[in-house]
Amino acid sequence: MAGGRARALLVLALLTGVPGAACGRSSAPEVVVYTSEDQVFSEPILKDFEKTARITVRAVYDTEETKSAGVALRIVAERDHPQADVFWGNEPLRAIMLQQQGLLASYASPAGKDIPARYRDPAGYWTGFAARARVIVYNTDQVKPAEAPSSVRDLADPRWKGRAGLANPLFGTTTTQVAALWSLWGDQAAKRFLAEVKDNRVKIVTSNGEARDLVASGELAWAFADSDDANVALLQHKPVAVVYPDQAGLGTLVMPNVVALLKGAPHPDQATRLVDYLLSPQVEERLAAGAAAQMPLHPGVPVPANVKPVSAIKDMAVRFSDLGKTSERILSYLNEWAGAR
Repeated sequence: MAGGRARALLVLALLTGVPGAACGRSSAPEVVVYTSEDQVFSEPILKDFEKTARITVRAVYDTEETKSAGVALRIVAERDHPQADVFWGNEPLRAIMLQQQGLLASYASPAGKDIPARYRDPAGYWTGFAARARVIVYNTDQVKPAEAPSSVRDLADPRWKGRAGLANPLFGTTTTQVAALWSLWGDQAAKRFLAEVKDNRVKIVTSNGEARDLVASGELAWAFADSDDANVALLQHKPVAVVYPDQAGLGTLVMPNVVALLKGAPHPDQATRLVDYLLSPQVEERLAAGAAAQMPLHPGVPVPANVKPVSAIKDMAVRFSDLGKTSERILSYLNEWAGAR
């Protein structure tokens, strides 16, 4: 399906298929959160907040294929009659786009004061926590460590022709990665690179999870995915290994979760309490544990065994605030690029 048509159908589904979770009002305290963080990780955290704060949480979760565009588009569609109080994104780009459209309210949570400034909006419109990295996952049965890809530019290397994978750049963290490259390289170099990626027959898949699974099964030699997706395969003892790309060059893209208070939130007091809770070290510790394996941004929170601490990674030198405008500007090109394969 062409990218433009897919986007139109997604907006139509969001406008007509309103889940019951966000509908209806009650006299009891409640808060409505739209989130693109995996439901398996976010739902238990929201349930704990509900129990400890005695505030009913009504959550709308994104799908694997559309994250994090789905709930963000829904917030845009509801701008004249806001239904949600809090946006919890699994990467910064959608929050920045919502901010640029005037859909966020400034709130500098005291719980986020220890998070490095790089991962916070200076005006308080969003705050990052629990980061992930865009990593290379390769099949150890097919690729020797000394020969493993080590750069995003390897997507265009002829030695990997037809053997590498990438999630659809119209959605999720791949959008952020492409926008970051575009911001660093400029239009002509980025377009030339994507043309080379297409010529190299890189397989475009529906999600990072699918990219990881195709590598684990041996259908692909390697692919880009997020560090939490890679951790799942490592925990399952699949024949995979992980490379943090471009450590001698551009750096690895590190993407925090973000939480933001929505402008016109129907339940502002409950919303700020939820924001404070999500930014607590305790929540970061939970997101670092088990399969999620997300990298804490608060000092002193234990780092998962299968990922590197943020302080040990050469981070890609991009300003998150620039990526929203960049992604909007390149959207039509990406629609054409992804749809004309």
